[in-house]
Amino acid sequence: MVEKKGMKKTAPVVPTGDVSALLEGMAMTGFQGRKLGESVAVWKKMLADPECTIFFGLSGAMVPAGMQKCLVEMVRHHYVDAVASTGANIFHDICEHVGVCHYLGHHNADDAKLYERGIDRIYDVFAFEEEFRDVDRSIAAFGESIAPFRGSSRAFIELYGKHLLKKFPKKESLVSTCTRENVPIFIPALADSSIGIGLLIARRRGFDVNIDQITDADEITRMVEDVKKTGVVYVGGGVPKNFIQQTQVIGSIHEKDLGGHDYAIQYTTDAPHWGGLSGCTFDEAISWGKESSSTMQIQCHTDATIALPLVISALISSGVERARRKGTKKNVVYRQGL
Repeated sequence: MVEKKGMKKTAPVVPTGDVSALLEGMAMTGFQGRKLGESVAVWKKMLADPECTIFFGLSGAMVPAGMQKCLVEMVRHHYVDAVASTGANIFHDICEHVGVCHYLGHHNADDAKLYERGIDRIYDVFAFEEEFRDVDRSIAAFGESIAPFRGSSRAFIELYGKHLLKKFPKKESLVSTCTRENVPIFIPALADSSIGIGLLIARRRGFDVNIDQITDADEITRMVEDVKKTGVVYVGGGVPKNFIQQTQVIGSIHEKDLGGHDYAIQYTTDAPHWGGLSGCTFDEAISWGKESSSTMQIQCHTDATIALPLVISALISSGVERARRKGTKKNVVYRQGL
């Protein structure tokens, strides 16, 4: 007879209005439903670890797709301590804050006709190009108002968040919430976004605005070096994922063997066999020293627009409270930039 000692049985997931219980039940099923449930369990372990600082990597068009409030609540509940994002997500977040909306569209639209009408398409989401350009120009004007400026994207977005809170105090966004909650936002490829376009407008008008991306790498690495444990949560992959992952490599180059992140979660639709970083496994990251063989890791292959609402809702409905670490962003010394 086959030995069954120590094996756990799968359990049929019970439909329920309790999202926390639903995800806990899914952790006892199979396939990506199980991974989604397990990701909540790992995130809870990070939150319960008072020595763990959590870094969040954000890629994909999450804000246009309606994930802004999920991200806001994630920060408000201190489920993460620092954010590394594509510039596009932060730009769209700023748009929503100032009243520029995204609209329900269709993925089978005639794109030539959309172009004639000045409509941009993000799969099945529409937006108006001229409204985006208005925001570009407002970012340019802000850049001009703080010139001369030289500093990290983190320092720039912190200033811009204060600007949003002052000018639009009744509105809310990821940027404004991070500013209120002292959660730094890094944009490691800021030039690859409309924020970069806006600052280029200022630059061509003769204003000295310089985003120092090397300082970004130094600041976030020092955050990692200055804490005992780190956890990472990635939505998609791309530049934000590697920007956070490479802190382990930078630390080792500077004779600080950090040992890899202690916890790791990723929600992605990419697969490892294409060779891209967005789909590469955390096991592969062990060979680089970005993760350790003991890292508590979960990779869930799913659309993040499905995962984020469920996972953040499960964390909130479970009543999980953050075991506050010793030290917050206010205690982190940024030795470069502002």
